[in-house]
Amino acid sequence: MNSAIYALSATMVNQLNRVDILSNNIANANTNAFKEDNLVEGSFNYYLTRAKENNIEVSRQSIINNTIPKIDGDYIKGDLGSIKPTGNRLDFALKDNEIFFKIQNKAGEILLTRDGGFKNIDGFLSTSQGEKVLNASNQSIAIVDGFEEQISLVKTPFTNLQKVGNNNYRSEDSKQVETVLLNGSYILQGSIEKSNINTVSAMVALIDSQRRLEQSQKAMTGIGEINSKLITQIGNK
Repeated sequence: MNSAIYALSATMVNQLNRVDILSNNIANANTNAFKEDNLVEGSFNYYLTRAKENNIEVSRQSIINNTIPKIDGDYIKGDLGSIKPTGNRLDFALKDNEIFFKIQNKAGEILLTRDGGFKNIDGFLSTSQGEKVLNASNQSIAIVDGFEEQISLVKTPFTNLQKVGNNNYRSEDSKQVETVLLNGSYILQGSIEKSNINTVSAMVALIDSQRRLEQSQKAMTGIGEINSKLITQIGNK
């Protein structure tokens, strides 16, 4: 097989992944406190180097194809979104980009979120999805005078988080989750944090990714046509 096919195939896979991520970012541009997802692209060089360091025999085929692009991982861009005043006493924005609300989903799992657009569901403070907002004792918060003082906050870096759905998070290491004792220093009532998506930049990146995908497809088609002609010519001799 033409070695270029490997690189082009990998490029197409990478761009398809980029298109999915960018499309999801754009779709959530108006989602409260949504954080931008990104991919990290590299090559097989890193893995070949590590293999050699561990005395693992590397095949000649791997060395030839060591520049093939590969998705190395993903990450969450945790920058703060803009803060929009609403005047709604059930809306809360967080001032620090590593601070989160604690919530409990319908399966009973405690998760984290930055979406402070809360609702009154059966007298309890809840997310728009019906998940209960928790206090320091992991209990539901009844909406009574002073309820905002009961809201429990925790602090953890985004590198310790895994997205659950689009707007909730699960911590990977509980030791990196710190309870915040004075929530008044971090909560802004009557406001909401918007997403940190720059729609213009995201659209430009999406168009670029789609063009790269199309170019790789055309290149593969061209290689296929050349191979077909060569086979035909050789077969006629």
